[in-house]
Amino acid sequence: MPAVVLLGPRQAGKTTLALELATERKATYLDLESVADRARMQEPELYLADHADELVILDEIHRVPGLFETLRGVIDRGRREGRGSGRFLLLGSAAIDLLAQSGETLAGRIGFVELSPFDLLEVGAQSLDRLWLRGGFPESFLASDDAASLAWREDFIRTYLERDIPQLGPRIPAETLRRLWTMFAHRQGGLFNAAQLARSLGVDGKTIAHYLDLMVDLLLVRRLPPRLSNVGKRLVRSPKVYVRDSGLVHALLGLPDKDTLLGHPVAGTSWEGMVIENLIDIAGRRAQASFYRTSGGAEIDLVLTWRDGSEWAVEVKRTLAPKLDRGLRSAIEDVRPERSFIVYPGSERFSLAADVQAIDLAGLCEAVQAHA
Repeated sequence: MPAVVLLGPRQAGKTTLALELATERKATYLDLESVADRARMQEPELYLADHADELVILDEIHRVPGLFETLRGVIDRGRREGRGSGRFLLLGSAAIDLLAQSGETLAGRIGFVELSPFDLLEVGAQSLDRLWLRGGFPESFLASDDAASLAWREDFIRTYLERDIPQLGPRIPAETLRRLWTMFAHRQGGLFNAAQLARSLGVDGKTIAHYLDLMVDLLLVRRLPPRLSNVGKRLVRSPKVYVRDSGLVHALLGLPDKDTLLGHPVAGTSWEGMVIENLIDIAGRRAQASFYRTSGGAEIDLVLTWRDGSEWAVEVKRTLAPKLDRGLRSAIEDVRPERSFIVYPGSERFSLAADVQAIDLAGLCEAVQAHA
């Protein structure tokens, strides 16, 4: 276990996690957004020396990036004195400069863990529709009703754009970034076309690419790469782009409830994105995620490539009567995955072919979690 673990960057109950960890061993918790707690760290080496035998939890570490240099010395001195690893838990947002600084300053001393919003295994299969509509941020998912959930997400988007992102370093007009974020929501799961987006925003393609890099680094957007190993086919080479949290998709598009969502053109791709995000989060570092598409129309929504080289093909269909169409059959023949699934919103599992199974999302999440 590394000496320091940086959890974040999405505000998904990280304070609750820190408090739970604190109950497992003697710990000190500091919120560095608090003036009082920052004052305690005016002489950080002296303060940390007084808590050398405790787990020190530093929340909102990106507010005081200069602490990394101090932590490096404290960690190295502790190692020489025989103290074990796992002495610090750092919680904070994914500021690009912060991640670079922490990686350079604490190289060999730090491990990064992304704390994502709730997934289906955490909330239970009975809450699938709520998870889809509201997304996985705890305050949104657990809100008293859909209106309160939407209000929280709208406030989150505004605060993130107007306060958090500027504090993390990038100087981009909030309205420009909101328009791009909303365009990605409208095009959920679409191929990235920098030129088309640039024309809509009145900027050049390089600027759009830079904005996309930023939103990927901040874990607001997922850039799903194409699987390109089949050299005998003409393959689509542009990545697909998803807004990672389905609740934010619906907030950006002004969709307050399930009935409104089901009547909107984004319903199918929103559900697809929610399924893909759950599977990728649960697979974690054990698998690389991509999609497969040829110019001839053969396509697989998600390919999970496991560490042993085996692959799972996952197609997402929001219909109670999923079918194995020609494009998917052709793609499976190209990729030759170990297992192939069609995820659909029903509850029964059945075979569509000898090597293709229709399955509910909860069932596939469990299979991904169990896969060694």
